Amino acid sequence: MQQHVAIIGGSGQQGRGIARRWSAAGFEVRLGSRSASRGAESGLEFADERISGGDYEYALRGAGFVLLSVPYSAHAPTLLALKPMLKGRLLIDITVPLQPPKVRQVFLPPGQAAALEAQALLGEEGRVVAALHHISHTHLADLSQPILGDVLVCGAKADRERALPLLAALDVSVLDAGPLRNAIALEAMTPVLLHLNRCYGGSASLSISGLASR
Repeated sequence: MQQHVAIIGGSGQQGRGIARRWSAAGFEVRLGSRSASRGAESGLEFADERISGGDYEYALRGAGFVLLSVPYSAHAPTLLALKPMLKGRLLIDITVPLQPPKVRQVFLPPGQAAALEAQALLGEEGRVVAALHHISHTHLADLSQPILGDVLVCGAKADRERALPLLAALDVSVLDAGPLRNAIALEAMTPVLLHLNRCYGGSASLSISGLASR
């Protein structure tokens, strides 16, 4: 039996694509919202028996992994609300600190990266990995097509090693990108990709070449 995965922010474009892919891989997916009714409604929109929704407590109950997919403006408030429930769970933070309307310019937040701010907010007991910053929501949503590009995953060694197989289940190529501090570079590449998309069209991703083994 596959384990249950929680997604906070599963009604957004990124979260929806991730939920569908994990469900297709056989995982039970629970979406968490501040409002139980809103979460339940979001779950029903999928029309998928493996995907359901409710409040934060419903989503996290029994989950070993929690994926956070919220705008940067909601990042800290959401983590503060979740903090009592995250103990012993691995948080996969895909947040990019974009600053509308200038989303194609790099913005370094006060903590240098959203993932580092998450770790600081959760404290020593927090277990945070950063990933999925460079995969378009349109690619995630299309299960009929392979996802081009690599997913770079950073965090403490034991935590990123736990996260890699789970992220690979999304049918993406995953690579160990080192300690959590490297999230500064990973998050900062997203505005560059958005700029490339506007200049040249399409949905750019990152691909790493030249590795002897993968």
